[in-house]
Amino acid sequence: MSDLRAQAVVALGGGHGLHASLSALRHLLDDLTLDELTAVVTVADNGGSSGRLRGEFGVLPPGDLRMALAALCGDDEWGDTWARVLQHRFQGDGEMRGHVVGNLLIVGLWELLGDHVDALDWVGRLLGARGRVLPMALTPMDITAEVRGLVAGDPDALTSVRGQVEVATTDGVIDSIALDPAVPEVSPAVLDAIAQADWAVLGPGSWFTSVLPHLLVPALREALVATPARLVVVLNLAEQEGETHGFGPADHLRVLAEHAPDLAIHTVLADRGSVGADLAEVEELVRLLGARLVVDDVAVGDGSPRHDAVKLAAAYARIFEAG
Repeated sequence: MSDLRAQAVVALGGGHGLHASLSALRHLLDDLTLDELTAVVTVADNGGSSGRLRGEFGVLPPGDLRMALAALCGDDEWGDTWARVLQHRFQGDGEMRGHVVGNLLIVGLWELLGDHVDALDWVGRLLGARGRVLPMALTPMDITAEVRGLVAGDPDALTSVRGQVEVATTDGVIDSIALDPAVPEVSPAVLDAIAQADWAVLGPGSWFTSVLPHLLVPALREALVATPARLVVVLNLAEQEGETHGFGPADHLRVLAEHAPDLAIHTVLADRGSVGADLAEVEELVRLLGARLVVDDVAVGDGSPRHDAVKLAAAYARIFEAG
């Protein structure tokens, strides 16, 4: 059992980045470092199984919510089995090809219960999830971006790009992003979780399509600015082809500050091997933001840009202990 006081954490993001963060934070629930964990998940996906279900049923895209629930499953036989079932993608050549079991389960419960949050809580109970998963907003939304470099002969001309998949795979340089609708409805459960948290964790993940969108939802941003929770920003391990091509660690921080200049950052967590020669630049930017920089070993170590759940859990524990 940890000597740390049990604390409440809210983790914000989406996709594989949030899955990695939640997998790490779940370890701290298991050793009683944390007593409450809530995931707040981006809901703007318009591709794959999620996009098909969103288009057919008019619901929130379930994919990132499913991944967050899978990350919170335990390491025992029950948790491991249900996590694999939840993530199973149908093969074959028919209409079901590409759909994911967990997506169908979530949408089925949404139809049956008529409530996004209540249905996700039921899925969590079925899985034995160690934590709660909530959608960033209750309204399906699209991400739009102003992108430079798509007009031949005029590299500074801005082009509007619409859709999570389209933004994530653009050949241009993203200048800014926005949400449509601009003021989506947010569940009171999300706002309560942020208000009562000791820590909020933002990132890692697709920076423009999974991380920054949380800061563009007015009610969510206001809650993050007002909360007494200390905000930890976890930097990505590498650029992402498409939306952050050519980005270094400092670039991720810079665009975050541009999109939410009123957000108080307590700690920035960077991987030692990834920050490399950019360390001095990152240190200076973190200082200007009034934050603390923690450089730690959090990568898997096989050369791929993936966070190691055990290493990341240890880094989180040290950050929470230092306060």
